[in-house]
Amino acid sequence: MTTNQVWNNYSTDLKQFIISKVKDTTIADDILQETFIKIHTKLHTLKDLNKLKSWIFSIARNSILDYFNSQNKTIEAPYLESDNELEEIMHTEKDCLHGILKTLPKKYRDPLFLSDIKGIKQNEIAINPTALYL
Repeated sequence: MTTNQVWNNYSTDLKQFIISKVKDTTIADDILQETFIKIHTKLHTLKDLNKLKSWIFSIARNSILDYFNSQNKTIEAPYLESDNELEEIMHTEKDCLHGILKTLPKKYRDPLFLSDIKGIKQNEIAINPTALYL
């Protein structure tokens, strides 16, 4: 992937992310430019293109930190977390599964709870599901 392709695919999202942190479009433009300079010079080091989006947002986050450091401003770390990262930190797969399981009928909910939450093997659940509740 080329820097131009990265720009075409992600520049709008990156700019919105940066604006949400610095609250100034002029500063955001400068940080976006710095971010893409870093992306351009380091793109060849990215080994897994599936991680491209998180990689470029990490670069943007670091560029924002650089800006705040150069201005002698301090910010709290959670302020720089993207919405997706906060959700990942606060929720596990089991947390999500609990919410999904609550919406299922009992005959589907119980076997899934036993296998995915309690870790009981599915063949044990299939053989005698009621014995597992005792």
